[in-house]
Amino acid sequence: MKPPVVLLAAGILAMINGCSTERPPSPLAAKIKRFAPTQVNADISTLSTGDRRALIKLVEAAKLIDKIYTRQVWSGNEALRKELEADRTAEGAERLHYYNLNMSPWSNLDHNEPFVSGAPRIRPPGANYYPEDMTKEEFNEWAGTLPEPQKKEATGFFTTIRRNGIRHLMAVPYSEEYRDLLIPASRLLKEAAVSTDNASLRTFLTKRADAFISNDYYESDVAWMDLDSPIEPTIGPYEVYLDGLFNYKAAFEAYICLRDDSSTTKLARFSAHLQEIENALPIDPRYRNPKLGALSPIRVVDEVVTGGEARAGVQTAAFNLPNDERVTAEKGSKRVMLKNVQEAKFRTILKPITGIALDPVQQPYVSFNAFFTHILAHELMHGLGPHTIIVHGKRTTVRESMQELGSALEEAKADISGLFALQYMIDHGIVDTTMEKQMYITYLAGIFRSVRFGINEAHGQGMAMQFNYLMDEGAITYNEGSGLFSADVAKFKAGARKLTGEIMTLQAQGNYEGARSLLIKYAVIRPPMQRTLDRLAHLPVDIEPEFTGVEEQTN
Repeated sequence: MKPPVVLLAAGILAMINGCSTERPPSPLAAKIKRFAPTQVNADISTLSTGDRRALIKLVEAAKLIDKIYTRQVWSGNEALRKELEADRTAEGAERLHYYNLNMSPWSNLDHNEPFVSGAPRIRPPGANYYPEDMTKEEFNEWAGTLPEPQKKEATGFFTTIRRNGIRHLMAVPYSEEYRDLLIPASRLLKEAAVSTDNASLRTFLTKRADAFISNDYYESDVAWMDLDSPIEPTIGPYEVYLDGLFNYKAAFEAYICLRDDSSTTKLARFSAHLQEIENALPIDPRYRNPKLGALSPIRVVDEVVTGGEARAGVQTAAFNLPNDERVTAEKGSKRVMLKNVQEAKFRTILKPITGIALDPVQQPYVSFNAFFTHILAHELMHGLGPHTIIVHGKRTTVRESMQELGSALEEAKADISGLFALQYMIDHGIVDTTMEKQMYITYLAGIFRSVRFGINEAHGQGMAMQFNYLMDEGAITYNEGSGLFSADVAKFKAGARKLTGEIMTLQAQGNYEGARSLLIKYAVIRPPMQRTLDRLAHLPVDIEPEFTGVEEQTN
C-alpha cells in the first residue's frame, strides 16, 4: 500500500493533468447537443440515369437557395457567415456549427437570443424584407396610397420593400433583389430539366426556372401540383414565417426528395373525403367552402437534401403548399409527407419524451402510425376552412387579416382540426377505430415535442395554446404526485371540436383582436408544463440530419 502522502500527491497530479487536458463543455456545445445527429437516407438506386443526373443538378441548386435565404434573414447575415467560415479556432467551429443549424446568429430554441457577438440583440422582425427602420404604421400608410395592382405587389409574397433615393418606400421584385443567385439557380433547373426523362418533372423545372427570372410563380406552382415523378422537388419562395411584421413575404427553401409510391398509394384515399370534412366543420355554414379545389394530391417522400429555410432550426416533418390563394382555389394544395424525417423524429425524440411525460398506462398507445397519420391530417387541414374572406364588405384573405398572428393561429388550426378530421373519418368507417385512442395519446406526447421548439416559434406557440385550452376543458389531466399527464379521450373529442370552431370562426371573421386575445390567454407555459419541460431538458429537442451524399451514390 502506498503511504498517504504519496496517494495525496498522486491525486493532486491527476487533478492537474485532468484540468490541463480537458475543457469543460461550452454553453454553445450544450445548445448544439439539443440537435441529435441522425442519418436520414434515401435510396436512389431505382432512378434512371437521366433522373440521377437531374438529381445532382437539383442538389447544386439547393446550395444556391441556402445563399438566398441567408440574405433574406438579415442584412448582415451574409457577411457574418463569411466571417464565421474564416475563423479556424475550436470556438469558431462551434459558432459556425450552431449558425448553420439556425441559418442565422439567433438561437431558434432560445427565443431568438443572439449567440454571436456583433449580431443585433433582437432579431429584426421584418427580417431583410423591409428597411430595418420601417414601422408597420409607415408601411400601412404607404400601401394604402397605392393603386390596387401595386398594393398587391407590396403586400405579396415575392417582393422586398426598399427605400428609393428620397427614402420613400418601394417594392422590388425578388427577380431583381436576388438576381445574382436566381440566374444560376434557373440555369441549374433547366439543366436538370434537360437531363430527366420524366415529362412532368421537365415541365415543372422549366417553368420554375422561368419563374426565377420573371417573378411570376403561378404557372410553375400549377405544374408542381401536376408533378408525377420519382423525384419530388420543392424549390422556391414559399413560407412566410420569417416575416414577423406581416407574414406577407415568402422565404426561399428547397426540399429535394424521392417519392415513396407504396406509402403514397395507401394515403391517397384520404383526399377523396375532404369535401365531406369541410361540410362538417363546426362553424357557421356560411364560412364553409361549398366547393373545394381539385382533389389535393398527397405525396409520401424521403428527403435527399434540403436548402434555405428548410434547413433552419427544427426540421420540417411535412408541408402543405403552395400558399398562393389563386392556385389553391383552382388546384387545391399538395401535402408532402417527409417519411424518413418523421421516422427519425419519432424514434429519436418522441419515444423518449413519452417515457418521461405520460402516465405508464397510456404510454403503449403512442405509435408511429398515429404520429404519421396526424401529421398528414394536419397538412390536409391547412387547405380546409376559411382562406379568402369578406371583412367589412371587402374581399381579403385570412393571411392579410391576421398579419403576424397568422402563422401561429394557422398551425394551431391545422393541429386541432386534424384531430377533428381523423375523428370524422373514424366515425364514418374510413379510418379504423383502433386509431382513436392512439391518436389522442400520441398527440398529447407530441405537444411536448413541439413546445420544446419555443413559444416564439409558430408551431410551438400554437401547441402551447392548444395544450392549455384542452387542460381547461379537462381533456388533459395532470397528476401532481407523479408529475405525469394523461388524456381523457371523450373530453379530447369535445375539446378538439370546440377549439376547431373557435379558431376557424376567428379566421373567417378576420378577427385580429380576438385571435390576439386567444393567444395571449393560452399561448403561455404554465407550471405543470414547465416542470415537465425541465425533466425533458437532457433529451435532444430535434434531429440534425446527416444526408448520404448523392454524388457518392451515383458513382
